[in-house]
Amino acid sequence: MRERAKPGHVPSDAAASQSAHYQGEGLIRPVARKLKTYQTSLGFFDLAIAAPSMKAALEAWGADSNLFHQGAAKESDDPDVIAATMAKPGVVLRRPVGSNGSFKEHADLPTNLEGRRPTKAARKSKGSKAKKPSSRRVDKAAERKAALDYQREERRRELERAKEEAARQKERERRQQAVDKAQAALDRAEQEHAKRAAAIQAELEAIEKRSQAEEARWDKEKARLEAALRRARG
Repeated sequence: MRERAKPGHVPSDAAASQSAHYQGEGLIRPVARKLKTYQTSLGFFDLAIAAPSMKAALEAWGADSNLFHQGAAKESDDPDVIAATMAKPGVVLRRPVGSNGSFKEHADLPTNLEGRRPTKAARKSKGSKAKKPSSRRVDKAAERKAALDYQREERRRELERAKEEAARQKERERRQQAVDKAQAALDRAEQEHAKRAAAIQAELEAIEKRSQAEEARWDKEKARLEAALRRARG
């Protein structure tokens, strides 16, 4: 007969399928999703991360396409890679592309940059090999800790992204204010120019009318004087 679960305790064989667990009497918190280690190559680095899903890994890598469907990314079964990522869940770890060194949060560039880089096809072939069973001993407590650490790292990244977006929004608003100010100054200058040009045009039209009046007066005066000159000559 199966042992009856005690209050505040979830049987270990049901822990993976439960959506919540007890931490202290009467307090229920969501269970962190189990993490897996995913690996790919981008640019000059091999990348690895402990994440709850392929989608989460792609987002953390900043990939703009599904590298898993392309065969350029895979779930890792390397115990050393798994251990490194589980120690820093949610953090993208790197190593020089094509090397067998340890994954680190900050890695140096490859020393053989002039050498031949692995092609996409080679990475695809490497990623499509059948996975070997992991010899890593299952440690439920460590898995739960890594999952909770991942959640904390994800929250930290979300806060950082929100902070960066707020800074970008502030910069956009500052630039918009500067644009609005410059546009307003240009509009005022154009209005002033139009006003002055209209005044000048009005003056020119008035001068043109005076000029025409003077020409008409002169024509009459000239005709009169020429007639008087002819009479004087007999």
